[in-house]
Amino acid sequence: MATQATPPTTAFAAPAAALPAELTHRQARQALNALQAQLRSSSNAGAATSGWVVDASALQVFDSSALAVLLECRRSALAAQQPFAVRGLPSALAGLAALYGVAELLPAAA
Repeated sequence: MATQATPPTTAFAAPAAALPAELTHRQARQALNALQAQLRSSSNAGAATSGWVVDASALQVFDSSALAVLLECRRSALAAQQPFAVRGLPSALAGLAALYGVAELLPAAA
């Protein structure tokens, strides 16, 4: 029986930028732009040492584009020298991340 890798949990005090309820290829660019703007503004507002947190708990309809958006946010966080974590990742999306071998790149926020 195969086991799924669970990403490590990371504690963050920063407010989370939230994903929408639906995130498919159609919404990906707009969602990414909105998330990056939220994350950058929270960093500029003094939460710079707290890191970037994306809240995915609202996701109900998604495809692999949701992973692409999260991974691009992670790249942006790393470029800004900020830690990155995801809060409330739906189990189906976590399974997709494990299938693609990227689960460890999306640590869970406490």
